[in-house]
Amino acid sequence: MASEIRDLSLWQDGRLKIEWVKHHMPLLRSLEEQFSVEKPFAGLRVALSVHLEAKTAYLCKVLAAGGAEMYVTGSNPLSTQDDVAAALVHDGLNVFAWYDATPEEYMSHCRRVIEVGPNVIIDDGGDLVNLIHSEFPQLLDKVIGGCEETTTGILRLMRMNRAGELRFPMMLVNNADCKHLFDNRYGTGQSVWDGINRTTNLIVAGKTVVVAGYGWCGKGVAMRAKGLGAEVIVTEVDPVKAIEAVMDGFKVMKMREAAAQGDIFVTVTGCEGVIAEGDFLAMKDGAICCNAGHFDCEVDVAALRRIAVNAAPARKNIVCYTLSDGRRIYILAEGRLVNLAAGDGHPAEIMDMSFAIQALSARYIVENRDSLPREKGRMVHEIPAEIDRAVALRKLESWGYCIDELSEEQRLYLYGNDCQ
Repeated sequence: MASEIRDLSLWQDGRLKIEWVKHHMPLLRSLEEQFSVEKPFAGLRVALSVHLEAKTAYLCKVLAAGGAEMYVTGSNPLSTQDDVAAALVHDGLNVFAWYDATPEEYMSHCRRVIEVGPNVIIDDGGDLVNLIHSEFPQLLDKVIGGCEETTTGILRLMRMNRAGELRFPMMLVNNADCKHLFDNRYGTGQSVWDGINRTTNLIVAGKTVVVAGYGWCGKGVAMRAKGLGAEVIVTEVDPVKAIEAVMDGFKVMKMREAAAQGDIFVTVTGCEGVIAEGDFLAMKDGAICCNAGHFDCEVDVAALRRIAVNAAPARKNIVCYTLSDGRRIYILAEGRLVNLAAGDGHPAEIMDMSFAIQALSARYIVENRDSLPREKGRMVHEIPAEIDRAVALRKLESWGYCIDELSEEQRLYLYGNDCQ
């Protein structure tokens, strides 16, 4: 099958990027060596839809080393890096993606990786899982199972599972401790500000930053904003998370009130319409809005477009919307994921843990294909604790750290005769 990418001649630049992250991803390197010997995916087709940049590319190469026949696409039209896609194709993987794909092109690329009849699906946001159920039901029996990378994707899976619509087992990778405690907090926290700072070239210190959502991603974004010298306001719909934000030292208020105070707005909720028309109308001249949730519906750019009298590029990845009274509101990366559409995503060391969870979860689902339940309503599965612990111990070892172990007496004291 011929790949569909922008320009194969870019492969050397892409390979340099992949080699750079490989050097900083010791867990994946060790898994690549292990999988090359064990071949856990021999004879299997793996369809993968994750933000197609260097770290994802290295995950694809690790799975391929394990014997997988890889079919790769991106999970966001603006996060695909054409040189990285070219490097994968040059190395023999099947890739269907390019930067700035239209919605039609994006869905066409997703269809290309599903129509081959994958045995394992690795998803970021749930597009592939939704697509195979809605358009390719004849291929469902070929699927052993899959893994979901994001909170947004897990919410979609849970809805399908409750309705009895999910037809194969899915591992909830985002729920693993080694994923959400680090990727969501430290990864998102740093990469969002990398994207904002790279795109705007403006100082953060002294500004008021409004963070919508105080889950693990919101915590990371708020923490880094505070560290950069900003005053931080948090908006929330969950009273418990709002209390957390207050006790972490941040102001909490409704978005409509915060809209009049903020200089920079970051949405990290996974919900739609978080910044709406009335919020735009309350904003200062020069307010900057961006999104770090999965889909581009958190900042209602369509509403802003309706009330603006003019829209024009301000610089790369920034559009300036001018209101009737002359106020300007800036939208970064079209309201898509600012850390990926306007940056390189999470640091390699963070994604080393997340993608190690992905790779080991994919192996787990293959090795346990005959024992995982396939009944309606029982198709979603948490990551086994032993996978989480193995990844954490490998990461500590790669850093040169050792930790204590419980003695048998301590195990009995804590857990009694139930200890393993």
